[in-house]
Amino acid sequence: MEKHKFEELKTKDKIGVLFVCLGNICRSPAAEAMFRTVVEQRGDSARFELDSAGTTAYHSGQQPDKRMRVHALQRGIRLEHVCRRVQADDFERFDVIVGMDASNLQNLRQMAPSVEAARKIVGMAEFFSAGSRYDCVPDPYYEGAEGFELVLDLLDEACVNLYEELTV
Repeated sequence: MEKHKFEELKTKDKIGVLFVCLGNICRSPAAEAMFRTVVEQRGDSARFELDSAGTTAYHSGQQPDKRMRVHALQRGIRLEHVCRRVQADDFERFDVIVGMDASNLQNLRQMAPSVEAARKIVGMAEFFSAGSRYDCVPDPYYEGAEGFELVLDLLDEACVNLYEELTV
């Protein structure tokens, strides 16, 4: 896991984290909900502003994918997000913008209104353990149950590591 320069965020009263995937229907709402669970378990909810969005508006206004909601709920995690597209003001509102794969990261960098805004963008895979064989959070949309479970497994570990990067 690459070390990030989050030192300045560790002293902030409120840290904004936005999770991003393509349509905001599977990976990013799951990451948002899992990270929310991490901060709640640590009694740190008031310190974080969390949201998720997609680089496209394909599913805006919809609930997350039913399959992802079911698999997450089996782990005790509720996905109650309403899907939306990344907006220009997200780059001002959030301190860290986490893309799920290389395509999301490229799209986010193109959407960033400034170099300073682009510096807020990081890949979720940067928070995988050093031994991980994955370099992104793969899109489970066209996969079976194992695809959704894999995403949740990857996000579970990455969310804990991201939290620790931001707070420890």
